[in-house]
Amino acid sequence: MKNNEKPQKFRTVDLAYIAIGAALIAVCAWISIPLTVPFTLQTFGVFFVLSALGGKRGTCSILVYILLGAVGIPVFSGFASGIGVLLGNTGGYILGFLLSGLLYTGITRLFGNKLLPEIIALLLGLVLCYAFGTAWFMFVYTRANGAVGLGTVLSWCVLPFVLPDLIKLALARTIAGRIRPLLDKSTAF
Repeated sequence: MKNNEKPQKFRTVDLAYIAIGAALIAVCAWISIPLTVPFTLQTFGVFFVLSALGGKRGTCSILVYILLGAVGIPVFSGFASGIGVLLGNTGGYILGFLLSGLLYTGITRLFGNKLLPEIIALLLGLVLCYAFGTAWFMFVYTRANGAVGLGTVLSWCVLPFVLPDLIKLALARTIAGRIRPLLDKSTAF
């Protein structure tokens, strides 16, 4: 940033979009099939918010969602909340969403909001979320229950979710691609 440039601040409309994005992720988290790692539409919400709102607002939406859950508002899967959820077995996947958002922001700032960089950013973000969440799960699970192998954890926490998450990614990006021009027009004035 140059000396004469001011940092960009969020406008009221940005804050409204961030709040709506956080609410959308929460609603998607409530749509759940309970498993070792619950099957939810949370990843759809994260992918959609990043694609529709862009990296900065989308990542802020993810952060607001996590903070709401951390302070006790039941926004996580199964209407759960609290620091205990974030420090539990699946907390790494929730925190991994934030890492995915930061990666998405970096890639799209570097290469632009074009289809290919966005898809690559979303895919790499998903891989990062899986890696961070799996490492977290192994650490927490091992401390509570004893050692568990990587293959076992991957079979519980990643492999059953790869195909559904790829479908959610494709749907979220497709829907967001159609909605984004409407959002851009609404913030033009």
